[in-house]
Amino acid sequence: MQARVSVTLKPGVLDPQGKAIEGALHALGHGAVESVRQGKVFDVALKATDRAAAEAELRRVCEALLANTVIEDYAIAFPGEPA
Repeated sequence: MQARVSVTLKPGVLDPQGKAIEGALHALGHGAVESVRQGKVFDVALKATDRAAAEAELRRVCEALLANTVIEDYAIAFPGEPA
């Protein structure tokens, strides 16, 4: 089973890397870009066949390693399934 985990900074947490990207885009002439927030994406292959078990395992993985839940949020998606 394939899953995608997206990790982003919580609203209100400063994002210096996002600001640097935003500044670079403006310098390159992309003034229509209002703001940028950066994040991380993890594509994970699981040995699970049950979606509920896979999601529970991914939540444990996120809490343990992939996301710093003090300052980051995470979302789990299973490609091919309706959002």
